[in-house]
Amino acid sequence: MLWIAAETVVTCGVVVLLLVVHQLWWTNQQARAEALQQVRVLEREWDISPPASTANTSDTGSPTSTGAPSVEPVVPPAASPGDPARPTVDPAPDARDTSPSSSASSSASSSAFAVLRIPRLGLTVPVAHGVSKRSVLDKGYVGHYPGTAAPGRVGNFALAGHRNTHGEPFRYINRLARGDLISVRTRGATYTYRVDRILPRTAPRDVGVVRAVPRSIVSPSYGYDAPGAYLTLTTCTPEFSSAYRLVVWAKLVS
Repeated sequence: MLWIAAETVVTCGVVVLLLVVHQLWWTNQQARAEALQQVRVLEREWDISPPASTANTSDTGSPTSTGAPSVEPVVPPAASPGDPARPTVDPAPDARDTSPSSSASSSASSSAFAVLRIPRLGLTVPVAHGVSKRSVLDKGYVGHYPGTAAPGRVGNFALAGHRNTHGEPFRYINRLARGDLISVRTRGATYTYRVDRILPRTAPRDVGVVRAVPRSIVSPSYGYDAPGAYLTLTTCTPEFSSAYRLVVWAKLVS
């Protein structure tokens, strides 16, 4: 009887260990491979077929006016409690980017339209429309919050990414410091942002951080007062927890 009980305990331990290995290692390997492949596909396509003209086309491929729109973010319904992958604004399942700056031809939230590079972290990752876990974040992509600005435009180009598992592209954004450069390449151009401010911890529902003029509604001393071209990175903090959100803000320099 004792032998059977011991054997059961060992078997359960092995199963748990395999699940942990799958979650912490295998999901990262899969997601990183898929994300890097997507980067290669995008950049190969852009290099082979550069745009004929970008004068009247937005960076996601849709016609746009000559002005630079500032779009207020759409706050989606809440995700399920305790979800470790929820970004700062909890996304609705399969949320899609429906802002005027998004691609009119993009019919899926998983449609990648840009490549994000953070040299300090050695990070290169595709950016897709929406912040759905299933179709964007769990694939190792970074997600573009619906309703926020396009890259290079006046407003807030707000992004979410996993801190742990599934490629964990934003695992080390806590290491970023003021002055670090971040680039966003699209079909039409490459934009460079410089890290300006960091909010180490805020509540999951602090929607102010992804507004067109970002400012925390939990810690109002963090944020901005005037319109500009901002980039916002959001992820969970501390690691392996969804208790709070870490926010990095950068400003367009070229």
